[in-house]
Amino acid sequence: MENQTTAPEVQSEQPKEVAQEQVAEQQTEAKPTVLADATTEQKAEEPKVLNFKEMIPEEYKDEKSLQNFTTMNDFVKSYLSAQRLVGANKVAIPNKMATDEDWEEVFNKLGRPTKPEDYKYSFKEDEINQDQLKTFNETAYRIGLLPKQAERIIKFYNEMNTQQTADNQKVFEEKQAAAEVQLKKEFGPTFNKRLDQAKKLAVETLGNDMLNNTIMKDGSRLGDNVEVIKAFSMLADKLSEDEIIKGEASYTTAKEIEKEIAELTEDGSPYWNKTHPNHKKTVDQVFKLREQLNG
Repeated sequence: MENQTTAPEVQSEQPKEVAQEQVAEQQTEAKPTVLADATTEQKAEEPKVLNFKEMIPEEYKDEKSLQNFTTMNDFVKSYLSAQRLVGANKVAIPNKMATDEDWEEVFNKLGRPTKPEDYKYSFKEDEINQDQLKTFNETAYRIGLLPKQAERIIKFYNEMNTQQTADNQKVFEEKQAAAEVQLKKEFGPTFNKRLDQAKKLAVETLGNDMLNNTIMKDGSRLGDNVEVIKAFSMLADKLSEDEIIKGEASYTTAKEIEKEIAELTEDGSPYWNKTHPNHKKTVDQVFKLREQLNG
């Protein structure tokens, strides 16, 4: 022992349980590192979404035409569509500073006829007034109407006039019927005679066109208006001897008719004596007078 120069190495021994715990801790600490590395690699593999607006150069970011695009795909589609239009037959829309000549060029490119006489329609010539059509064609040419537009306008105008004529005719008939009912009440048995006298005088004075085509405020024609008819009837009574009023028939007043009937049917007249040679003649005459009186 005394001759030993180096002391024996003393190894420190740890309990077996402590050593196992240290190994477990090392393994536990290593696991998060492996998972973290795997997550990082997974994220790196995902494609990055490009923001189209971030790709626009700074000097063009405020362009309004680019604000509607959100992806490069939309932008490319729009660009290709625009390229296809290059060289197409386009018509530039004049601005507010455009001249009449600028608009004339636009009308011609759109298909306006070269002159008003070149407008052609599908309807027949006798279906529309040719003088009115000529005036319409001149206006259509001046404002740049295309042939189809011009024809549709004429068709609409004709249909509107046809409907208006039908509506007016219905109103005329209703007003005429109402006037007839009212005048029959006022004129009584002499309705037909007085109406005929009033009509003859009105036609000779104003004419048929004015009577049939003049429309009163209530929608009736002048010749169907109650007050007008009554006025001409009163005037006709005062001018009953005038040939204009009498016409082909020799009208008399109701009182004159009644007086003649009374004379023909007085006591002792042939009207009451069946054996009298003038009995039948007198009876027929009275019958006609009563028909005339009662309309």
